[in-house]
Amino acid sequence: MPIDFSPGWMNPEFALYRDTVERFVETEMLPQDEAARKRGHVGQELWRRAGELGILCSDIPEQYGGGGGDFRHEVLLYEAMSRRGLSGMSPSVHSIVAHYFLNHGTDEQKQRFLPRMARGELVGAIAMTEPGTGSDLQGVRTRAQRQGDEYVIDGAKTFITNGYLAGVVLVVAKTDPAQRARGTSILIVETKDANGYAVGRVLDKVGLKAQDTSELFFDNVKVPAANLLGGVEGKGFQQLMADLPYERAMIGVIGVAAMEGAYQATLEYVRQRQAFGQPVAEFQNTKFKLAEIATTIKVARTFVDQCVMDLVAGKLDTATASMLKLWVSEQQGRVIDECVQLHGGYGYMNEYLIARMYADARVQRIYGGTSEIMKEVISRAL
Repeated sequence: MPIDFSPGWMNPEFALYRDTVERFVETEMLPQDEAARKRGHVGQELWRRAGELGILCSDIPEQYGGGGGDFRHEVLLYEAMSRRGLSGMSPSVHSIVAHYFLNHGTDEQKQRFLPRMARGELVGAIAMTEPGTGSDLQGVRTRAQRQGDEYVIDGAKTFITNGYLAGVVLVVAKTDPAQRARGTSILIVETKDANGYAVGRVLDKVGLKAQDTSELFFDNVKVPAANLLGGVEGKGFQQLMADLPYERAMIGVIGVAAMEGAYQATLEYVRQRQAFGQPVAEFQNTKFKLAEIATTIKVARTFVDQCVMDLVAGKLDTATASMLKLWVSEQQGRVIDECVQLHGGYGYMNEYLIARMYADARVQRIYGGTSEIMKEVISRAL
């Protein structure tokens, strides 16, 4: 009997929703992936199609145009994509942006942006990282200066996921440069017709080839004062920290699903591949390696499931989410490396799923907080 890696919380309702998600991924995303990898983005139409099917912002309340579900509905989409190595569309970042609106925005901001995000009319991005700052978010240099009823934004951001297609960008900026954390705010920039806003090149990454990761530039970009997230200056750092468990749980989910997809692809390959007159799967080394991989995935799945349920219950703390992000992303790198080895030379060919997964996995230990930062966060809770 094959090992079952299904989430422990799966029930008939979620299974039905998973079928909808799987059909979308198979019929809409998979056939377009090669073209998206070549041009560096999936295009707006795919986002709108996802919105039409109701699979964007699935855990946002219905009163704001969302699906009215919980984080588990989001998980099913991330897993369906990750098991197939589909990384071009980033609904995870889109949902993070939606949750900033939900958790910290004014009611007017929620009503203005969330329904359009749920419909896929606005793709969401969050602009934190700058050319000179990475993990040190208190050191951002982008400035948002209040001038009457407007804020004027000046600065540059880089490594921005969904940046090329973004219709709404949450910009982390200094409203009081004399302060560090307390001088940080988040400004909402609706990109259409925003004078002074420019998207730079789609960055040439090692992996995630279909995902639009871009540079963004703000040159005297004026937004209404009403576009200050939450309506109060100096709350930006606090807002960023509050939603980190949500983001890190996502990365854990993506990691375990990628491991499952890599395991399945490798299992199929070694059963078909012949060497020395027998399938590679029959060699003891192959059996033992696959046994180790399956065990790691089973342990990871158990930890991920617990964190998902804790998040749904509102009790996933920052230290545990950091443990999840640290451990799963590190195991993802190790497991997929082993799967490449079991593919032999073909594992190094980009036409094989496992090679793409190998390249895509590396950044999991960097974005959302590096492994080193995760260790620092965990150590503070000891």
